[in-house]
Amino acid sequence: MALSPLVASYEHLILDLDGTVWIGGEPTPGAPEAVAALRDAGKRVAFVTNNSRLSAEEYVRELWAIGVQASAADVVTVGGAMQHLLAETRRGRTAFVIGTEAMHRHVRDAGLKLLNGTDLASRSEVVVLAGTDELTYEDLRVASLAARRGADLLATSRDPTFPRPDGPAPGTGAILAAVETASMREGAIVGKPQPRLLLTALDRLGDAPTLVVGDRLDADVAAANAVGLDAALVLTGTDPPSAEEVHDPEGPRTVAVAQNLAELVLQGG
Repeated sequence: MALSPLVASYEHLILDLDGTVWIGGEPTPGAPEAVAALRDAGKRVAFVTNNSRLSAEEYVRELWAIGVQASAADVVTVGGAMQHLLAETRRGRTAFVIGTEAMHRHVRDAGLKLLNGTDLASRSEVVVLAGTDELTYEDLRVASLAARRGADLLATSRDPTFPRPDGPAPGTGAILAAVETASMREGAIVGKPQPRLLLTALDRLGDAPTLVVGDRLDADVAAANAVGLDAALVLTGTDPPSAEEVHDPEGPRTVAVAQNLAELVLQGG
């Protein structure tokens, strides 16, 4: 399948996963075919995600399951970015983590000591917040108390929602908002719109014209703008922006808007 003239003008593409390539593990319309066409045309592809629920290797298995070929080197996760930051700046400290087991592993592998489930959890030196389906009030209480006592407060993103097939679910941003409100502290963000994920993807892809494709103006497109890359928006996310937001001259800038990834990538798609 031939590529659209816009996409053909780029050598590399950085694709968001949730809301762009898939929703709840199910591919968006034509996404596997679009990625295959990119590879057939000799384009290099990287996948980036603010979702820390899985490791890079687990995301690779999920991509293969929907018919998208990928290796661990193709996937840049916010969990990996968090691990790298913690290892560089906070190795040896104690931490309390809200997140899946994948995020717990990232924090441990960064050289921090997890205090989850101990009497000292609210005295942790670092609080890490990430997406999870298993959140308790006690988690919020301990995280808020540790932050109030001076712990570094770090989160994977401020994404308020997370795409699900039946509609948007509360995202990491909702968890962060609760902890910030209770602790009266402001957290720092590692994922998009911060540039770290895209810079890591660029390091892997190399220096060439690159297009970023995502479903969120405030995360994907804003991150691309921050590092000087062109960005295209797809409307397959479960919380798509309005036309006014897309065309706001003061907001994040796009070079194209498409109904889905296939429409953007494929000639006549």
